[in-house]
Amino acid sequence: MAETDFARHIAGFLSRYLPGQRNLSTNTIASYRDAVKLFLVFCETERKIKPDTIRISDMSPELLTDYLGWLERERHCTAASRNQRLAAFKSFFHYVAAKEPEHLLECQRILGIPMKKLARQPMSFFSPEGLHMLLTQPDTTTHKGRRDHALLVLLYDSAARVQEMCDLRVRDVRLEQPATVTLHGKGRKTRIIPITTKTASIMQAYFDERGWIGESGTLDFPVFMNSRWSKLTRAGVAHILAKYVKTMSIADSSYVPASVSPHCLRHSKAVHLLRSGVPLIYIRDFLGHVSITTTEIYAKVDAEQTRKALEVAYEVPSQEAVPEWQTDKGLIAWLSELCR
Repeated sequence: MAETDFARHIAGFLSRYLPGQRNLSTNTIASYRDAVKLFLVFCETERKIKPDTIRISDMSPELLTDYLGWLERERHCTAASRNQRLAAFKSFFHYVAAKEPEHLLECQRILGIPMKKLARQPMSFFSPEGLHMLLTQPDTTTHKGRRDHALLVLLYDSAARVQEMCDLRVRDVRLEQPATVTLHGKGRKTRIIPITTKTASIMQAYFDERGWIGESGTLDFPVFMNSRWSKLTRAGVAHILAKYVKTMSIADSSYVPASVSPHCLRHSKAVHLLRSGVPLIYIRDFLGHVSITTTEIYAKVDAEQTRKALEVAYEVPSQEAVPEWQTDKGLIAWLSELCR
C-alpha cells in the first residue's frame, strides 16, 4: 500500500517533532494522538473515508469543523474538550506548513478556525469547616481508608494538580524537616512544595505501613497505588474524592461546594492561603503558575476577603450620619440654577 503524505506527517509529528523539538510531556503527546485517532474514526464512520487514503490535500476547514461538531454532538464532549482537539490539529498544521509550503494556504485556513468561547463557571472551593469534614470521612482503621486519607490530605496541603499527584514517586517525598514534596508539573516544570508537620506525620505513618522507609528499591514506586499495584489514575482519584463527598453530603450538604473535583482541593488551598494573608506572588510560586495574572483569579472569587478589605478601607456611615439633601438649601439652589 502506498504511503500517503498525511500518514507520513502524522508519524513525524507525533514521534519526532513533539517529543524531540517541542520536548512535550508524554501526557500531552497522548492527548494529541487521541485527537488524531478520533478524527480517523469520524472520517471512517461519518464520511466513509478510509484512514489509509487520507491526504493533506483532503483536509479542509469544513472537514475539521464537521469533526468538531461531531465530537460535541455524538461523543458529548464539552467545549473545552473540543478546543483541546482543535489545538492539537492547529499544532499539526503549523508543522505541515513548515514542511510543505505548497500547502500553506490550506494550513492558514485551518489555523483560522476559531476556538469556541467557554462559559466561565464560578470557582468551587471548600470552606475550612467543609474541608475538615471531608478529611474525617475516610475510615482510617482500614488499609484503603488510610491510603485515601493520606491522598486527600496531601492533595490539599500541596495544592497539587491531580496528574502531579498520580505521578508522585516515593523519592519525591521528603519526610525529614523541612518536609517537602517535589511535583512534576505541566510543561516539564518541577517545583518543591513545603508541607506541614501534620501532613508529614501522616505520610510518615503511611510510608512506615508499606515498609518504604530506608528502602532504596522502592524509591520509584508510585506513592498512591490502586488494588492492582499500579499508580492511581486521574479517574481513580476523582472516584475516591466523589465517594467521600457523597457520604459527607448525607451528613450535611451545606458544606459541599456546587461542583467538586480533585482540582477543587487545589482551589481551596489557594483561597485559604490568600485569606491567611499570604501575598499573591508566593501563592503563584506555590501553585506553579507562570504568570501572576492566573493567580489573581483567587483574589477575584474570594468575596469574604473582598468584604474584609473594604471594611478596613473605610467606615460605612450610619443612617443617622447621612444628611437629608432636601434640607440643604445651598444644594437645592445650585441644582435649580444648573440648567438655566
